Amino acid sequence: MTEDKLVYVKVHEVDEGLGIPRRVVAICDKELLGKTFKTGKVKLVVNEDFFGGFESTVDEAVIYLRQAYTAMIVGKNIVGKAVSEGIIHPESVMKVRGVPYAQLVRM
Repeated sequence: MTEDKLVYVKVHEVDEGLGIPRRVVAICDKELLGKTFKTGKVKLVVNEDFFGGFESTVDEAVIYLRQAYTAMIVGKNIVGKAVSEGIIHPESVMKVRGVPYAQLVRM
């Protein structure tokens, strides 16, 4: 079950000059941190600078995902949970070397 799986969550506060910081959330399944996946010209880099925040359960990570203005999520556990919670549309999920990832942007 995804509830027992661990992920890394990193919250980036970005000020776009409007005086209102935007929350960018990066979440990856724990075992993917520091790895790179490539298919043809597409390269998915799960680097520690962007994704390497704190450990969390998938359920706790969803709370941060719901508060995000923009998010990047990588891995079957967090992407699957985001889809099942209705946060990410299943057709927006992409894969590189079998690793699912998705982006979220709220307008």
